Amino acid sequence: MANHKSALKRARQNVTRRERNKSIRTQAKTLEKKVFAAKEAGDENIVDIFKEAQSAIHKAAKKHIFHKKTAGRRVSKLAKVLSS
Repeated sequence: MANHKSALKRARQNVTRRERNKSIRTQAKTLEKKVFAAKEAGDENIVDIFKEAQSAIHKAAKKHIFHKKTAGRRVSKLAKVLSS
């Protein structure tokens, strides 16, 4: 465990940020799964679900939760599902 005052603060900040990042990452993954589920079910609103997932993925990349190229790869994969 950290001993210095600044190191204790840094440890607290890391916990807060890890939880926030985990939440954003989980939300993006859930939206990806919804796109795949909508494709399987033949849902008519798949385009709206795709746009929501795309937005969440790009926002996560903008906040450096996903790497920029990882976000592009995930969106590309969803677009491929959407077009087929």
